This record gives sequence, structure tokens and C-alpha cells, in this order.
Amino acid sequence: MDKLQAMATFVSIVDRGSLTRAAESLSVSLPSVVRTLGALERDVGVRLLNRTTRRLHLTDEGALYLAQCRAILSAVRDADALLEARRVEPRGRVAVTAPVLFGRRYVVPIVTRFLSEHPAVTAEALLLDRVVSLVEEGLDVGVRIGTLADSSLIAVAVGELRRVVVASPSWLKRHGVPKSPEDLRRVPCVRFGGLTPAAEWRFKASRPLAIPVAARFASNQVDAAIIACESGLGPGMFLSYQVADAVAAGRLRHVLAAFEREPVPVSVIYPQAKLRSGTVRAFVDLAVAALREARFA
Repeated sequence: MDKLQAMATFVSIVDRGSLTRAAESLSVSLPSVVRTLGALERDVGVRLLNRTTRRLHLTDEGALYLAQCRAILSAVRDADALLEARRVEPRGRVAVTAPVLFGRRYVVPIVTRFLSEHPAVTAEALLLDRVVSLVEEGLDVGVRIGTLADSSLIAVAVGELRRVVVASPSWLKRHGVPKSPEDLRRVPCVRFGGLTPAAEWRFKASRPLAIPVAARFASNQVDAAIIACESGLGPGMFLSYQVADAVAAGRLRHVLAAFEREPVPVSVIYPQAKLRSGTVRAFVDLAVAALREARFA
């Protein structure tokens, strides 16, 4: 007996309400359906259906078994669809979202590479420094920075980012290098509102520290806050990739590295249903591999 085929026959009998209609839908003979149901009941050791001349009734055991059969058959269909999708050349549209600066630096190059490899694909990139709903916005894939709330989305970890405090050489020359987070209480700072909406910065020492910050300059745009830091208005707290270029060029310097909190996770997210699309599956595979290879400064 083919167990999966027998399960499919059992489900068809229940859905169609009769052995005869199940035989018609499966394009097999009525005796074949009867034999398959009998063989399945013998195999599982219980009666699944009570049969009269007019009606079929699920037994209690049959109702439990029916739910499991539906789940197993659905999983088999999903597995087949996934493999079939991988055999098909990606085509159509893929819509991706990511934070603005991270998207420009890391995600857009992945999108352009994907388009160059698959000429039949078009892409949209929605870069926003706020969390958006993939389902409500009609998006296929997202890149999220930070701890993810419980949801129905699939999340694949691709790396981590540091929270860093930086200051310009000119500011450090005037005020000296901070030795501990407590030193920040006495100086004006630059605050990026997208990362620290509250007027305090958190650090890790022998105990967690929350330091109130007097912001001389604050902005909801990270580029503006970085420019303010570079110009010497004060120290700022950012994610490491956001200031990587400025640090490499010497316009900013890391301070208080010994007091950094735990790194921030970076994840590629997508609704599970999107995996049935070969285009989305191929893009997710490329994005995960590329981001894991990237060196987040």
C-alpha cells in the first residue's frame, strides 16, 4: 500500500462525502477506493469511517487522523513546490525593505547583483528607518536590525552590529577622551533619534548603566547626526556600520569601547508563504549568503 496515496484517498472520501464521488475525483474505480480505505484502516488498526448505505461518519479516531493526514499532505505539496521553484528561472517582481543607510550600503548591491544574474526579474527597494509590515506593504523580503518581536515571519540571522560611541578628533582635543560613561553626563552630545528615542544611552559595565544625555544636536536622520559629530558638536552613539566610513577616514574615533552593550542582531525576514515563489527563494538565498560574508564594521 502506498501510504501517502491512501491518506489522499481517505481525505478525498471525507471531502466528497461518498466513496463514489471520491473515486470519480481520483479517476479510479469504486472497488479500488474501497480496498484502499480498508487497507488503511487495517494498517492504522482503527476504524476511520462508519459507513451506512446513505452516509459516511468520521469516528473520533478518524477525525484525529484526518487532521494529521491533511497536514502531512500539505507539507508534501509544499516540499514539491519548493523544489519545483528552484528549477524555474526567477522572473517577475521582488520587493525588498531595509533601513536607509544599511540598505544603501549592503542591500541595494545585492539587489543589483540579483537583477544582473536574472534578466527576467524587476525589483523595488523600500528603504526606511522604521519597521514596516511586509504583508501590509506587499513586500517579499526585509532586512531587520535588532531583536525581532514574535511573529509569523521567518527570520534568518546573518550577522551582528555593535553600538558604538564616537567623537571627532577636534572635540576630543578640546574635552579629552571620556574614560567612563559617567563622563558623558557633563558634556553636550549628538543624538540620533532613530536609535535612541529616549534621552539616555545604555552601557554595560559591572552593572547595566543608563546615562542621561543632554543633546546639543538631535536628528531623526542618521546622516545629519553623523555630520554634526564630525563637525565637533559632541559624541554620538550609532550602529557600527553607520560610522564605518568616517572612522576609517579619521573623521571620527571610537570611545568607551570597553562599555559597549551586546551586539545587535541582523536578520533577513520573509513570510513563509513567499518561499513558494522561486524568485523570492533565490533572492533570499543570495541575500543570506552575501550578508553573512559582509564585514559589518
